[in-house]
This record gives sequence, C-alpha cells and structure tokens, in this order.
Amino acid sequence: MPKRVQVIGAHAADFVWRAGGAVAKAVALGGTAEVIALSYGERGESGELWKQEGQTVEQVKRVRHGEAAAAAEHLGASFRCLDFGDYPLQVDGDRLLAIAEAIRAFAPDVLITHTSVDPFNPDHPVAHAAVDRARSLAAGAGVPSAFGTIKPPQLFLFEPHQPELCAFTPTVHVDITSVWERKVAAMGEMQAQRYLQTYYAQRGEQRGNHARRASGRAEVRYAESFMRVLPEVVEEL
Repeated sequence: MPKRVQVIGAHAADFVWRAGGAVAKAVALGGTAEVIALSYGERGESGELWKQEGQTVEQVKRVRHGEAAAAAEHLGASFRCLDFGDYPLQVDGDRLLAIAEAIRAFAPDVLITHTSVDPFNPDHPVAHAAVDRARSLAAGAGVPSAFGTIKPPQLFLFEPHQPELCAFTPTVHVDITSVWERKVAAMGEMQAQRYLQTYYAQRGEQRGNHARRASGRAEVRYAESFMRVLPEVVEEL
C-alpha cells in the first residue's frame, strides 16, 4: 500500500543526506512525502554561505530554503520550515504543539527523525525529543481523547553522521538503487554543505553492501539505514 512519509529534521538539509532515498522510494511507489525542518541551519550548518562578504542571517535563510525546496522536488516531496532557529535549537510548549499539529495534519504512516544521542550536534537530540513527544501527542498515546488524534505512525530514526557514537543500530535497510540518481540530484542542491555530498554518496554504497549481504539480493547497489523505535505488529513471523 502507498504510504505517507513525513521527515522532521533539525536543519534544512538533514533529510537529504539521511533519508532522501527513502523519501524518493516511497513516492516512486505511489506514496506521499512531506519534509519539515525545524530550522534552516542558518547559524551552524551554512559555512559556505558565511564565506561571502556582507552575508546576513535572512539571506542565508532564503538560500537554504531554496536549496531544500529544490532538493525535495527532486525527491517528489514537499518542504517547509518552521524557522525555530538553530545552535541552539529550542522547543518550548508552543513550538511542541506546532510540531504535534504538523504531524496530526499530515497523518503519516511513517515518521522519521534524529537519534536521541549526538555528541557533536547540540540540535539533533533536541529535535528527537520534540518529535518523539509530538508524535505521542498527535496520536493521543493511542487512545481516544478530547482532541483529534491520528493512527500512531511508525517511528524510525535515520542514520547520524557518526552512528557508533549516537547509539544507532540499523534495524532496517532500504534499497534505494532505483532512485539513487534522484538522491544524488537532491544532494547536489545543497551547496551550503557541499563537503557532505561525497561522504553520503560513499555511505549509500556502504549500506548497499550491507543490504546485499543481509538479503542475498545481488541487485542492491545503494541503501539507507534506519533504526525502528516501535515494535512492528504482524500476524506471523
């Protein structure tokens, strides 16, 4: 069945590197995808843009929005930013409710966000905590309540930059071979972080190797890895 996939990241480019292939694959299979950034990453993740003389925060935001929107278009997804600011990303009560409403409004089957641990990025764990809590609010903890709720979406964590330091154990490999060129095109839009394009191209090949070994499917060339948070409910093993 076609799925509704929602990715919520701390910064504008997070979805491209870590879940771009999964998003494109879901859309290619007839699904719908939405990407939400909690910030543009204008302060901590736009180094190339700040090399330009006379640069301003607002101009960086405009560029980052254009990059992310173009990248999402390559993948077949919509993009929007809640513009909470970064370094530090802070989520108070009103912002938490805004995230919960975004989840409730889209009603995803699959929700993807950051790991709860990242010693090198102060915003990623904050995003995880906010999205995890907002998901519970949007789903009403699985019970009817005085406000509208949605069917609890499956929650997945995408692979962080240094997984061995972020309590990340891949439990799902997604074969993205058929949509690899779309991910490459999306990564190419993120000029503010050009240095990550080679890294994540290599990671796609590495995870493709792992997926081949785990599945025995020789045709798998590229993959993305995720960590499932909630148990999968099935009729049989």
